[in-house]
Amino acid sequence: MDKTGFIRELLQNMAYVNLFTRPWRFGKTLNMSMLKYFFETGSDAMASNNALLFEGLEISKEEKLCAEYMGKFPVISITLKGATGENFEEAKSMLRSIIGNEAMRLSFLMQSDCLTEIERKRYEALVDIGRTGAFTMSDEVLKNSLKILSQLLEKHYGQRVIMLIDEYDVPLDKSYRSGYYDSMVELIQVLFGNAFKTNDSLKFAVLTGCLRILRESIFTGLNNFKIYTIKDVRYKEYFGFTDAEVRQMLEYYGLAGQYHAVKEWYDGYLFGSLNIYCPWDVINYCGDLRDGSVTEPQNYWVNTSSNDIIRSFLSKASVSTKKEIERLMNGESIQKKIRQELTYRDLDSQAENLWSILFTTGYLTQGACENNDKGLTELVIPNKEVQWIFEEQIQDWFDAEVRKDVHLLESFCKAFEENDTTAIEEGFNAYLKKITSIRDSNVRKDMKENFYHGILLGIFGCMGEWDVQSNAESGDGYSDISIEIEDKEIGIVIELKYAEKAAFDTACKEAMEQIHERNYEERLVDDGMKTIYRYGIACYKRRCKVVSG
Repeated sequence: MDKTGFIRELLQNMAYVNLFTRPWRFGKTLNMSMLKYFFETGSDAMASNNALLFEGLEISKEEKLCAEYMGKFPVISITLKGATGENFEEAKSMLRSIIGNEAMRLSFLMQSDCLTEIERKRYEALVDIGRTGAFTMSDEVLKNSLKILSQLLEKHYGQRVIMLIDEYDVPLDKSYRSGYYDSMVELIQVLFGNAFKTNDSLKFAVLTGCLRILRESIFTGLNNFKIYTIKDVRYKEYFGFTDAEVRQMLEYYGLAGQYHAVKEWYDGYLFGSLNIYCPWDVINYCGDLRDGSVTEPQNYWVNTSSNDIIRSFLSKASVSTKKEIERLMNGESIQKKIRQELTYRDLDSQAENLWSILFTTGYLTQGACENNDKGLTELVIPNKEVQWIFEEQIQDWFDAEVRKDVHLLESFCKAFEENDTTAIEEGFNAYLKKITSIRDSNVRKDMKENFYHGILLGIFGCMGEWDVQSNAESGDGYSDISIEIEDKEIGIVIELKYAEKAAFDTACKEAMEQIHERNYEERLVDDGMKTIYRYGIACYKRRCKVVSG
């Protein structure tokens, strides 16, 4: 995929500081690496090798730009992804290490004839390592480190510095979740202020991150500062893959037959006015298909984050919010006011802010319609992979909610032992009201039944003395759920049906007939269960009916 047009666009629209915000795994780091290799000066051999990387690519057609910029500038390139810790001191130590290692990469400054003895000592303060193996730069040096390094590089090369900072917001995110947010904000504020606001040695800077964070005053007072978010038209094609690029990749690897699956699972993001695929997903799926690891689309993006955002969102969701989640998961859209200039302090101040976080981090994307009169953005779930994430997190959240009330849980399960269909029905209805009916449309009937099946299994999993089997072979088929309570010699058979159009009686009758006709209790009897209870359970949205026989 040739994304070198990004370099041309950046140079033609260059600001003093340029911030690009995109979700995780959309090529931010790779683009920053590309900028580093394009701009960085050094030895003739290094410049020649770097130039080879761009031969035949789109940027090579821009001869004037290449002559003026390729291999002509000192570059400081760091990622703040690792600048985290359980406390502020740990995080600060990691930040020292990140900047110190970048300074060591530029070790030629130690012998530079262009630097004075005092300037070389300033460099030594950046790379000095103590007996523990950690960088020893003082807090004062740390706060000025990026500015110091850029001043020394300008003095050595006689050329101002390009600064690349990837994942700038990760230290803020971690500090917010670990309780040292104010201290980290103050440090980053001074570090960036020195690097970008009062630094005559800076040519320009590029930063990337997920969130657009302004109100903490991290970038206060910067002139010629531009921010490009997922709602901006400019640069829309340079982060992620376009449809044409995905078709090209699949064709190249002989996987053109997988196009529709890839589109269903990994497409759906709207950046500016362009549909974009998650590149991390497409690349991984193509790789796994080629080596035979998989045959069907997998969840790749989900493994790159903790999904704490959705979990936090669900814990704060009101009844109306849960209904909006249900609409999203049924393929509909909602309209919300998106705030792209949130601070981390804003995240928990009101539940509405979480819609903005879900949007900026890629769990939701913008639809085709924009209500500019009211400043509202149409939100949708982008694709099947993210749909799966929502479903899993909702199920996990529901399981956790169920476990909070042990008495209610035990009463519900005991009703199955006592053949109390009224208590079972009332209890299951109460549980169903707590969650969204995410399987009610756009999926096959058997998948809807599987959803309710999963809820019951989650509840029964808390009963340690029960032997619960799902889809176990018995009689002439496979029962949905079978349970053996050995100390009481009780066996339970449960068959679930989805009641189309709320036809509960019909669905219950069908379930009971299936239990009897296929002799599902056979295995339980063979295992010595003397009392057998058979339940037919019909479900529709947040309601159910239970019969026994």
